[in-house]
Amino acid sequence: MSASTVVDSILFRDAFGTAKMRALFSDTALIQRYIDAEVALAKAEARVGVIPADAAETIARESKLERIDLDHMRHETDIVGYPILPLVHQLVGMCGEAGRYVHWGATTQDIMDTAVALQVRDALDSIDGDIRELRAILAALALKHRDTPMAGRTHLQQALPVTFGYKVAIWLAMFDRHQQRLAELRPRVALVEFAGAAGTLASLGDKGLQVQAAMAEELGLGVPATTWHVARDGFAEAVNLLALVTGSLGKIALDIMIMASTEFAEVYEPFVKGRGASSTMPQKRNPISSELMLAASKAVRQHAGLMVDAMVQDFERATGPWHAEWIAIPESFVLTSGALHQAKFALGGLIVDEARMRHNLGISKGLIVAEAVMMAMAPYTGRQQAHDIVYDACRTVNEQGGTLAEALAALPTVTEHFDRAAIDRMTDPANYLGLSPQMVDVALQHSRDVR
Repeated sequence: MSASTVVDSILFRDAFGTAKMRALFSDTALIQRYIDAEVALAKAEARVGVIPADAAETIARESKLERIDLDHMRHETDIVGYPILPLVHQLVGMCGEAGRYVHWGATTQDIMDTAVALQVRDALDSIDGDIRELRAILAALALKHRDTPMAGRTHLQQALPVTFGYKVAIWLAMFDRHQQRLAELRPRVALVEFAGAAGTLASLGDKGLQVQAAMAEELGLGVPATTWHVARDGFAEAVNLLALVTGSLGKIALDIMIMASTEFAEVYEPFVKGRGASSTMPQKRNPISSELMLAASKAVRQHAGLMVDAMVQDFERATGPWHAEWIAIPESFVLTSGALHQAKFALGGLIVDEARMRHNLGISKGLIVAEAVMMAMAPYTGRQQAHDIVYDACRTVNEQGGTLAEALAALPTVTEHFDRAAIDRMTDPANYLGLSPQMVDVALQHSRDVR
């Protein structure tokens, strides 16, 4: 076997995708979906009296993937530009006399779009399952670290204390919303496409809409309000949802990678012997899963843009934009499944160094809770004077060393209201977590309500 892209590569395919998703979008799976669409069409037409029932039975019985000459189909596809006519040629030959009714009233795009709708429906089900598993992992992690203090950071600088559970709860909430978005999206994209040459079902007379509805029922797809062969918002929305999902994974990955850096050393991906090793530096333990998640997020984001661009189609049959979807849709789903797989691995076994988090909280020497001290003093001095007092104490720490507690304890304007024990309590970051723990509780309850 040879491949030229990471989604099929022997070397990289399991890093960037999953076997399950590759199988859903494989050539054989796609051709089987073409056949499913052709068989469903024949059955639907027989149900409403467009073709003989025995012809539909023969088409359903004889149209088998294992009988397809794939090499010949590939050769003809290169000539025709589309795979359906080459497929129909072979199905007609398989079905004998009934072959005259294969593809009756249909056009190439009807079959191809319906096949992709089936693939996307099943792929969304797979993504749905992955997101549910990831949400369970995140919920457990948020609960475990509900009260684990760490430095909250803005602009890559320590800002105020938070808890690690609070950080994870934010990650969880993103995927709760993605779960909801996916449920809302599914009925908009899992639609049959059967409309004929220009979308008007003219070749079936007054039976066209009946056939369309019966075909949708045969395949377990929805019936569209109107022809959508040049209205591509459904597929574009699906891939853009994947971009949102992988974008959230990219945000998590970036947080983990920075927190895993030597200077932070607050979290680590699960240990697997040899994983993340350097060919020259024996000490290295690189955050490989996070790196793959971030890479996938960038690639899917590009495909999301391509899908939006492909929405701009000319008249009643696109000349080029449609073809771009053939690239973007399979790769986006494979990459997203791979990124979710990496996320489940990394977060499911994430090593959290609580002691290091507390240590890092202390490196600012108490300055991280300067706001807390200011707000505690404000009732005695007024807010602005409290701000000025704490500001001067912070300057002392920065210029002369020591801790904020020590600097405050040296100021009569502070000690007339607070003894040293009170100052120590005020300057302990663990005592200024805001509502981080309670926000974790709220997020977990909300997540439990998402189905």
